[in-house]
Amino acid sequence: MEKKIDEKKLLNEAKEARKNAYVPFSGFTVGAALLTKDGKVFRGCNIESSVMSPSLCAERVALSKAISEGEKEFLAIAISGAPSGEDATEPCYPCGVCRQVLSEHVDLNTFRIIVEENVNPSICTLADLLPNAFIFEK
Repeated sequence: MEKKIDEKKLLNEAKEARKNAYVPFSGFTVGAALLTKDGKVFRGCNIESSVMSPSLCAERVALSKAISEGEKEFLAIAISGAPSGEDATEPCYPCGVCRQVLSEHVDLNTFRIIVEENVNPSICTLADLLPNAFIFEK
Protein backbone atom coordinates (compact mmCIF):
# COMPACT_ATOMS: atom_id res chain seq x y z
CA MET A 1 0.00 0.00 0.00
CA GLU A 2 1.44 3.36 -1.04
CA LYS A 3 1.79 5.93 1.72
CA LYS A 4 -0.12 9.18 1.17
CA ILE A 5 2.12 12.15 0.57
CA ASP A 6 1.00 15.62 1.64
CA GLU A 7 2.52 17.56 -1.26
CA LYS A 8 1.69 21.02 0.08
CA LYS A 9 3.17 20.27 3.50
CA LEU A 10 6.35 18.92 1.93
CA LEU A 11 6.60 21.99 -0.32
CA ASN A 12 6.26 24.20 2.76
CA GLU A 13 9.17 22.31 4.33
CA ALA A 14 11.22 23.01 1.19
CA LYS A 15 10.32 26.70 1.37
CA GLU A 16 11.52 26.82 4.98
CA ALA A 17 14.77 25.16 3.95
CA ARG A 18 15.27 27.86 1.25
CA LYS A 19 15.60 30.45 3.99
CA ASN A 20 18.98 28.97 4.97
CA ALA A 21 20.47 28.96 1.47
CA TYR A 22 23.93 30.46 1.08
CA VAL A 23 23.94 32.01 -2.41
CA PRO A 24 26.29 35.02 -2.57
CA PHE A 25 27.08 34.41 -6.24
CA SER A 26 23.89 33.36 -8.01
CA GLY A 27 21.32 34.86 -5.65
CA PHE A 28 19.10 31.85 -6.48
CA THR A 29 17.86 30.08 -3.35
CA VAL A 30 16.77 26.45 -3.39
CA GLY A 31 15.28 24.37 -0.60
CA ALA A 32 14.51 20.68 -0.60
CA ALA A 33 12.52 18.46 1.74
CA LEU A 34 13.12 14.72 1.47
CA LEU A 35 10.44 12.39 2.83
CA THR A 36 11.44 8.98 4.17
CA LYS A 37 9.29 5.87 4.12
CA ASP A 38 8.81 6.31 7.88
CA GLY A 39 7.50 9.86 7.47
CA LYS A 40 10.63 11.75 8.54
CA VAL A 41 11.55 14.90 6.63
CA PHE A 42 15.12 15.97 5.98
CA ARG A 43 15.67 19.52 4.75
CA GLY A 44 18.48 20.82 2.59
CA CYS A 45 19.42 24.13 1.00
CA ASN A 46 21.90 25.08 -1.67
CA ILE A 47 25.34 26.17 -0.49
CA GLU A 48 27.53 27.96 -3.02
CA SER A 49 31.30 28.23 -3.25
CA SER A 50 33.26 30.84 -5.16
CA VAL A 51 34.91 28.11 -7.23
CA MET A 52 31.50 26.59 -8.10
CA SER A 53 32.32 22.87 -8.39
CA PRO A 54 32.23 22.27 -4.62
CA SER A 55 28.85 24.02 -4.42
CA LEU A 56 26.09 21.81 -3.04
CA CYS A 57 22.55 21.49 -4.32
CA ALA A 58 19.69 21.41 -1.83
CA GLU A 59 18.61 17.95 -2.94
CA ARG A 60 22.01 16.39 -2.26
CA VAL A 61 22.29 18.17 1.08
CA ALA A 62 18.92 16.71 2.18
CA LEU A 63 19.85 13.24 0.89
CA SER A 64 23.25 13.36 2.61
CA LYS A 65 21.67 14.35 5.91
CA ALA A 66 19.16 11.51 5.67
CA ILE A 67 21.70 8.86 4.72
CA SER A 68 24.13 10.03 7.41
CA GLU A 69 21.32 9.48 9.93
CA GLY A 70 20.79 5.90 8.73
CA GLU A 71 17.81 6.42 6.44
CA LYS A 72 17.67 4.26 3.33
CA GLU A 73 14.11 4.35 2.00
CA PHE A 74 12.59 7.46 0.46
CA LEU A 75 9.18 8.34 -0.95
CA ALA A 76 9.47 11.86 -2.30
CA ILE A 77 11.33 15.13 -2.44
CA ALA A 78 9.85 18.61 -2.71
CA ILE A 79 11.94 21.38 -4.23
CA SER A 80 11.36 25.12 -4.07
CA GLY A 81 13.64 27.57 -5.84
CA ALA A 82 13.62 31.23 -6.86
CA PRO A 83 15.80 34.32 -6.73
CA SER A 84 16.44 35.57 -3.18
CA GLY A 85 13.48 37.43 -1.74
CA GLU A 86 11.00 36.08 -4.30
CA ASP A 87 8.29 33.47 -3.87
CA ALA A 88 8.67 30.32 -5.93
CA THR A 89 6.00 30.09 -8.60
CA GLU A 90 7.84 28.26 -11.39
CA PRO A 91 9.07 24.67 -11.29
CA CYS A 92 12.58 24.11 -9.95
CA TYR A 93 13.60 20.61 -11.01
CA PRO A 94 16.75 18.81 -9.82
CA CYS A 95 19.89 19.25 -11.91
CA GLY A 96 21.38 16.28 -13.76
CA VAL A 97 23.87 15.51 -11.00
CA CYS A 98 21.11 15.43 -8.38
CA ARG A 99 18.94 13.25 -10.61
CA GLN A 100 21.75 10.70 -10.92
CA VAL A 101 22.60 10.76 -7.20
CA LEU A 102 18.93 10.33 -6.27
CA SER A 103 18.59 7.44 -8.74
CA GLU A 104 21.16 5.48 -6.76
CA HIS A 105 19.03 5.64 -3.60
CA VAL A 106 15.38 5.53 -4.70
CA ASP A 107 13.01 3.58 -6.89
CA LEU A 108 12.93 5.53 -10.17
CA ASN A 109 9.33 4.58 -10.93
CA THR A 110 7.73 5.37 -7.57
CA PHE A 111 9.86 8.16 -6.09
CA ARG A 112 8.00 11.45 -6.44
CA ILE A 113 9.50 14.81 -7.37
CA ILE A 114 7.25 17.64 -6.18
CA VAL A 115 7.80 21.16 -7.47
CA GLU A 116 5.71 24.28 -7.41
CA GLU A 117 4.01 25.58 -10.52
CA ASN A 118 1.79 28.65 -10.32
CA VAL A 119 1.42 28.13 -6.55
CA ASN A 120 0.24 24.52 -6.98
CA PRO A 121 2.17 21.28 -6.55
CA SER A 122 3.30 19.59 -9.76
CA ILE A 123 4.36 15.95 -9.43
CA CYS A 124 6.38 13.56 -11.55
CA THR A 125 8.54 10.50 -10.94
CA LEU A 126 12.31 10.43 -11.11
CA ALA A 127 11.94 8.09 -14.10
CA ASP A 128 10.09 10.90 -15.90
CA LEU A 129 13.08 13.21 -15.37
CA LEU A 130 15.82 10.64 -15.90
CA PRO A 131 14.84 8.21 -18.66
CA ASN A 132 17.43 5.51 -19.40
CA ALA A 133 19.22 6.21 -16.13
CA PHE A 134 22.71 4.83 -15.65
CA ILE A 135 22.35 1.96 -13.20
CA PHE A 136 25.52 0.43 -11.78
CA GLU A 137 25.01 -3.26 -11.23
CA LYS A 138 26.41 -4.18 -7.81
